[in-house]
Amino acid sequence: MHVKKKVTVKKQKWNLKRNWPLHMFMLPAVLLALVFNYAPLPGVVMAFMDFKPYLGFSESSWVGLEHFRRMIQFDDVRQVIWNTLIISFLKILFNLVIPIIFAILLNEARRSLFKRTIQTLVYLPNFLSWVILGGILLDMLSVDGGIVNKFLVALFGIDPIFFLGDGDWFRFTAVVTDVWKEFGFGAIVFLAALAGINPDLYEAATIDGANRFQQVLHITLPSLIPITVVVATLALGSALNAGFDQIFNLYNPLVYDKGDIIDTFVYREGLLGGQFSFATAVGLFKSVIGMILIITGYKLAHKYAGYRIF
Repeated sequence: MHVKKKVTVKKQKWNLKRNWPLHMFMLPAVLLALVFNYAPLPGVVMAFMDFKPYLGFSESSWVGLEHFRRMIQFDDVRQVIWNTLIISFLKILFNLVIPIIFAILLNEARRSLFKRTIQTLVYLPNFLSWVILGGILLDMLSVDGGIVNKFLVALFGIDPIFFLGDGDWFRFTAVVTDVWKEFGFGAIVFLAALAGINPDLYEAATIDGANRFQQVLHITLPSLIPITVVVATLALGSALNAGFDQIFNLYNPLVYDKGDIIDTFVYREGLLGGQFSFATAVGLFKSVIGMILIITGYKLAHKYAGYRIF
C-alpha cells in the first residue's frame, strides 16, 4: 500500500528589512515614474475644457468632446498621424530585421577579440543622446559642405541631396539614423537567443553534410522565430511613438508635411501655440490608442510565443 505524501510549497513572504538594498535601487526609477508619468495625469481634464492658465481648472469652462471633434476634422492632425505611422512602422520593421541579421553574422564569427570589438563599436551610438547626434548629423548631411554630400558628389557625380529639407529624404534619414543608433543594442536579445541553441543540432547538421548557410537557414532562423514574434508583437505598443527626441532635433518647417509626428505636433500646438486643451486632446488620443496596441501586442505575444510578464 502506497501512502501519498502531501507536498506543500512554502510561499516566500515579502521582507522589506531583508531586501531593502534592492528597493533602494528601485527608488530613483519609481520616483521618476511618479513625478513625470503619474503626477501629471490629472491634467488630462484639459482635453475636455477650454483651459485658460489665468483661470485655472476650477474656473475654465467645460466643452466636452469639442476638441476631439476638431481633431478629427483638422487635416493637419490626420497628416501627422499618417506620418507617425509610416515612420514608426518603418523603424519597427528595420529595427527587427537588421539586429537579427547582425546577430547571426556576429554569431558566425570565430575570433573572440573581433566579436568583442565589433560589439563595442555598434553598442556605442545607443548611449549618445539625440541632442549630440542631431548636431553631428546636421553637419554631416548639410547641402553646403556636408561630408556625406561631398562623398556622393565625388563618387557618383550627382547633385547634393537635401536630406533634412526634403520630406521623402527626411523620412529615409530618420529611419536609417535610428536603425544605425539602435540596432547594436537591439541585437543583444537575439544574441542571447542564439547562445541558447543546442550545439548538438549544429553537430548533427555538419555530420549530415550541411554547410554554414544551410545551418543558419534550417537551425538558426527557426530557433529565432519565438523571440522574433515576441519582439515584433510587443513593438506594436510603440507604433505611435516615432521618436520625439530624434525628430525634434532634426526636423524643420520644410519637412512638416512628411516629417511632423504626433509628439512634435503636440509640442508646437501646446507649448508654443498656447492651445493647451487641443494639444492635450491629441495627446490623450495617442495614449489611448497606444494602450490598446500594448494590450493587443501582449495578447499576441502570449498566444503565439507563450510570452508572459509573470
